[in-house]
Amino acid sequence: MTTLRLATFNVENLFARWRFKEGLDPATANSRGWLVDQTRFDELGMDDKAITGAAVREIAADVLCLEEVENVDTLKHFRAQALGGRSQYPYVAGVDGNDPRLIDVAVLSKLPITRIRSHQHLMDPASPTEPLFSRDCLEVDIEVGPEAGQGETTSVTLFVNHFKSMRGGRAQTRGKRERQAQQVLDIVTDRFGHQAPGDHPFVVLGDLNDYLEPDGDGGSGIDQLVTWDQVENVIARLPQDEQWTHYWDDGDEYRQLDYLLPSASLARAVPDTLPQIFRKGMPLRAVKYTGPRFPGVGPNKPKASDHCPVVFDLHLPQATA
Repeated sequence: MTTLRLATFNVENLFARWRFKEGLDPATANSRGWLVDQTRFDELGMDDKAITGAAVREIAADVLCLEEVENVDTLKHFRAQALGGRSQYPYVAGVDGNDPRLIDVAVLSKLPITRIRSHQHLMDPASPTEPLFSRDCLEVDIEVGPEAGQGETTSVTLFVNHFKSMRGGRAQTRGKRERQAQQVLDIVTDRFGHQAPGDHPFVVLGDLNDYLEPDGDGGSGIDQLVTWDQVENVIARLPQDEQWTHYWDDGDEYRQLDYLLPSASLARAVPDTLPQIFRKGMPLRAVKYTGPRFPGVGPNKPKASDHCPVVFDLHLPQATA
């Protein structure tokens, strides 16, 4: 077996110099080519990114999947400034996606990335002139070497996502997430077959922007993916009160919006392993968390992100020659 420490982290507007202001309508974000005086940018908070870097360093993932990254060059700059440079994460994957505010999904890896495929070109069947994925479903193959140089290398496929947000109402936006979730199922089965795809080594992960519980706005838009019998929502292994990854102060809600869904075979290989939800970078307003925080974290800012990284240790079987 080979161990792989995997994480997903919405790093909240990892921009090079500017970030879009809170509440900006995405439909108007690029109406004049992202002019600063037109779209009301804020200057990037460097204190926030220093704390984000501290969180990334401490979780020490072999492969880190990220949401809300401006582009690969910005990610490389962040790597150089906050993570110790190329020597720490020599491999980077990212493709500019569909979000008009420039927030993309990306991957930092200590292990070789051997294949990258974007699915941002897929169109929404409910609106054929609009893309289906709000950002992308980025498909990345990671080559995992054997421990102590023994045996053949193997690989794991990651499907990195950032679904449609609930801005505008959970019920009003549910349909988009349902179609995105269904398309991810189709992408996985197209890659690994319709007969027991969960027997293959893959992980669906990222910010799916919804929770499983019904509320006054109805049910979930992602349940067909998260409860699919070919994957496991490993956060469900934790006590229910510890399953939150995001705090929304307007509704005083602690919810799981971030998911790490290993294939059924990968999950079965580590039946007693618990995921980690890393909260040291959360703002002080998230009072449910009473553990240690990084120095400098404030009531709202500075902070690492409004999302918590989710970390999970996988055991991959060695390939046979």
